[in-house]
Amino acid sequence: MLISNELRINEAIRAKEIRVVSGDGEQLGIMSVKEAIKLAQEKDLDLVEVAPTAKPPVCRIMDYGKYRYEQSKREREARKKQKVIEIKEVRMTPKIESHDFQVKVRATLKFLNDGDKVKAIIRFRGREIVHADLGKALLMQLFESVKDHAIIEREPKIEGKNMIMILSKKPE
Repeated sequence: MLISNELRINEAIRAKEIRVVSGDGEQLGIMSVKEAIKLAQEKDLDLVEVAPTAKPPVCRIMDYGKYRYEQSKREREARKKQKVIEIKEVRMTPKIESHDFQVKVRATLKFLNDGDKVKAIIRFRGREIVHADLGKALLMQLFESVKDHAIIEREPKIEGKNMIMILSKKPE
């Protein structure tokens, strides 16, 4: 019986001789697989190969179902503690009013404080693209407003009809 996380148990163990460790960590010595399986079955437990690359391979006598349950519980806890970094967007036009700009600054600060990255986009309409310098100045003004909390991860750059800059939280 070979499980997805590649641990062999009982009859699936291929080695002729193995080092056996009891459930509480006590060394039981080197013995044949048959002897070790017999020893494990007497205690109503499984023989699990925990270090297949060692010479000889190391096997532990334990309750495999309980071990798998504990392992999955640990993985769930680790996934729960992970913070997925999202990229939030803040969109503006080159003709943005000052109050609207301040709203965008506050939104950017909130996203950065939540640990997310911010993709600041200036959308050019019609012939506004000929004034790309205004867009770059606006993005740099946004950065100046949040520079205590952010670093520029990607400099302002034109992509199609948009100018994009990516900000991330300043490392502590």
